[in-house]
Amino acid sequence: MTLDDLAAHARSIIDANLYLTLGTVDADGRPWTSPVYFAPAGDREFCWTSAVDARHSRHLAERPQVSLVVFDSTVEPYHGRAVYAVGEARELSGDDVDRALTVYPRDDGRDVTRLTRQDVTGPAPYRLYQATASDLWILCPREPRQPCALHGLATDHRVSVTGADSGRAGSVGARDDVAAAAGRRPPGRADGPGRDARR
Repeated sequence: MTLDDLAAHARSIIDANLYLTLGTVDADGRPWTSPVYFAPAGDREFCWTSAVDARHSRHLAERPQVSLVVFDSTVEPYHGRAVYAVGEARELSGDDVDRALTVYPRDDGRDVTRLTRQDVTGPAPYRLYQATASDLWILCPREPRQPCALHGLATDHRVSVTGADSGRAGSVGARDDVAAAAGRRPPGRADGPGRDARR
C-alpha cells in the first residue's frame, strides 16, 4: 500500500459519508462535539451550515481550533474506517460564501434543497462554515486480527496522510497529540516511518 493508496482511502471515506463529528472548545477549555452534515471542498476543506447561536458556532467565534472525525457507523465490528483531522474553522464571508455554495450541499442525487446566498447571510439565522485541516490521519486499513499491509501491526492505529509524517503509524490514543503539543517526541517514537509504533 502506497501513500497515494492511503490518500485515496481517506477520500473514499469522506466521499461516502454525509456527516462528520466536529470537536470544538469554549473559551474556558470545555470540549463539545456535534454531528454536522458536510460537503468536502477539497482534500482538506470541509463545509457545513449551522445556526449562528449553536454552541459549536459560538465556540468557533472565540476559538477556531477544531478536531473532526468522518466514519461509517454501519460497518461490522472490527471493520472500522475513519478519517481524523485537526485544523481551524471559520464562518465564511464575501466570495468564500459563493465558492462554498458550489459544493454545499452535495450534489449526490439526493433530494436536497439548494441554498442561496440569502440563506446564509444578512438576517438569516444560519451561516456557512469551513474547516481546513492542517493534519489528516486514517485508521490504517486491515482485516480483523490481521496485520496491516503497511506497518505489519495487528492493532488499531492511525497513519498520517499529510505532512512530514505521511505513512508513519501511531496509536489511536492521544499520546502523540499531547506530546506534540508539549513540543517533545512521544514515548517510543522512532525516527523512521512505521518503526516502534506500538504505544
